[in-house]
Amino acid sequence: MLPRGTSSMPPPPNPAPYFPPARVTLPSGLEILRTFSGAVIFLEILFGTIVWILVASTRVPLPLLQGWVMFVAVTAWFLSIVFLSVFLFGYANRIALNWNQADFIFHGATFVFYFGAFLLQAATTSLHHFPRKFNSTAQERILTGHEYNISIAASV
Repeated sequence: MLPRGTSSMPPPPNPAPYFPPARVTLPSGLEILRTFSGAVIFLEILFGTIVWILVASTRVPLPLLQGWVMFVAVTAWFLSIVFLSVFLFGYANRIALNWNQADFIFHGATFVFYFGAFLLQAATTSLHHFPRKFNSTAQERILTGHEYNISIAASV
């Protein structure tokens, strides 16, 4: 007979063994460049550098719009270098974080910001035929022909 207050059912199992901690499935070192994520980060760095150079080479006719484009390009470029360095130097194995989720969030946020910057750069490019000063008799345009081509390349 069982003592009072006890039941014949065993206690529930401990849930800890059923939920293992997150593992890093992305490789570290130069092997990260052979993965899809590493290739995307490398391309973000490359194209971010190109956008940065192209926007900086124009006269910046609309500082508010193109200032945001430059901010996104420079910030995303810097964060991409930091994120890639975490995997290149093996810090991902030392920091307890779900790196798969962090990688997904990083690329998603970078996509959203670059898409917004694309829209602003395309809006700036589309205004190329308007005059720079509306009260002036000179017909100087917001973007010259060369700057228009550079802005198209930066938008793409």
